[in-house]
Amino acid sequence: MAARKKTTRKYGPTASQDVELAMREMEEGKLKSGRSGKKVTSRKQAIAIGLSEARHSGAKVPKRKSAARKRKK
Repeated sequence: MAARKKTTRKYGPTASQDVELAMREMEEGKLKSGRSGKKVTSRKQAIAIGLSEARHSGAKVPKRKSAARKRKK
């Protein structure tokens, strides 16, 4: 049998707290998007905002995928 590879967590506990807070704000109707200031209704958008705030605060969150990496060459 092959030995299992030990992996580390991708996201730290602080990141999950920031995402949870953003989700709660969205459900209450208080979460606004950046430049336009429109109310966020999308679950995915709320998660993205929470992760972005976690990155700014210095929590353990993987780097955002850039547009250049997404595009196939």
